[in-house]
Formats: sequence, structure tokens, C-alpha cells
Amino acid sequence: MNTELKNFFFDIDGTLTLPRQKMNEEFLSFFTRWYSLQYKRKHKIFFITGSNKDKTIEQIGRQLWMSVDGSYQNCGNQLYKHGKLIKESKWKMPVGLHLDILDILEKSMWYGKSYRNIEERVGMVNISTVGRGASQSLRKEYSEWDKRNFERESISDELSYKYPDLEFVVGGELSIDIYPKGNNKAQALKDVSGKTIFFGDKCKRGGNDFPIASQSDICHHVSGWQMTWDIMKKYI
Repeated sequence: MNTELKNFFFDIDGTLTLPRQKMNEEFLSFFTRWYSLQYKRKHKIFFITGSNKDKTIEQIGRQLWMSVDGSYQNCGNQLYKHGKLIKESKWKMPVGLHLDILDILEKSMWYGKSYRNIEERVGMVNISTVGRGASQSLRKEYSEWDKRNFERESISDELSYKYPDLEFVVGGELSIDIYPKGNNKAQALKDVSGKTIFFGDKCKRGGNDFPIASQSDICHHVSGWQMTWDIMKKYI
């Protein structure tokens, strides 16, 4: 029997759920049983997402969020263990960056602008042309438009050139995550020992899962929660 300690890290949006949606009930039931099995084997389970605590709980439920060994919120810039805040980054967005973002959003060619385009979170900022308040249909429409026009990649490249000390990475289906270099999801790996196994959907260079995906011992680049479910069965 392989007794090597394993640390499983799971992204949320696009990996355990549809973007900004609740976890499928059958998958949630399976995940809970699967977690119990890994716990008996002394392995550890973590969530790591760009979202804050409340959004994560809304998607996967408080019971599961409280049960796992840790939940890294805001791309690893805030850590909760069993509901208790363990640590968080103090970084705040510079005024100059805020003004540049407003200018870029104003010049965007996207035609269906919504609200909450700039969302400051603990240790990071999340921006989107379409806005966090967009409806599900508008989110999908923007996602398809962005795949053809590469707007988020262009914005990330433009801001990266002007702010070399910050990271600008594509996250979810409509946004860009911003934080100081090194304050990405990979920072969670420093807190564990043993083999690291990551599940995520934005693992290519430029995606917000890339840093942790490229530094984990094993990376499962998934296309949705159904694929995650299938792979998890192999660890039984």
C-alpha cells in the first residue's frame, strides 16, 4: 500500500462547479464520502479559489467548507481552517492602477457592460469588462466573445508591461485576477509537506491556476466538474 502523504488541492469554478453555480448534489455527496476516505488515509484536502469565503460557501456548502483541512480564498491570499481565519495578505490596489483599469474598461469594445467591474478582495483585485453582476446568459455571451477577441489576454499583457511587480492572470469565464508577483495560488504549496495533487481548469500559462499547476507534483487539467469526478474515482 502507498502510504505517502498526499495533499489534494481543488479549484472551485469550472473544476467542482459550473462557474458561479452551486455544486451538483450527487457530486457533493460523492465528494463528501471521498473526503472521508482520504481523511482515514491521513491525506489532506484543500480548496483554493479566486473567490472570497462567502461565495465559496454559497457554491459548495458550509459543511464541506468547514470539514476540509483548509480553504485558500482570493488566490491563496487568505486561509481559513475549519472556519477560523489563519492568515491573510494586506496588499491594497495602488491609486494609479485603479485609474488605469477604469480607463481600459471605458475603452473596451465589449458591448454589454454590466456593473461591479472592479472588485477589491483580500490581497488581490478582480476586474471584468462585463461585470460581476452580469446575468448567466450575459456571462456566457461574454465568455464566447472573449474566446474570439482575446480581450482579457490583451488587458493582462498591457497592464503587465506597466506594472512589472504585479501579476495579471485570466480567471473564471469573464475576469482578470491581480496581485503582487508570487502572491498567486502556488503560495499554498509552501504550507504542506508530501505529494501535491492539483485539480483546476485554468492551468495553461496566463491562467490563474498555472502557478500552482506547474509547481504541483501532479496536475489534473480538467474541463468541468464531471471530469474532476471521473479522475477522483481513480484515487479510491
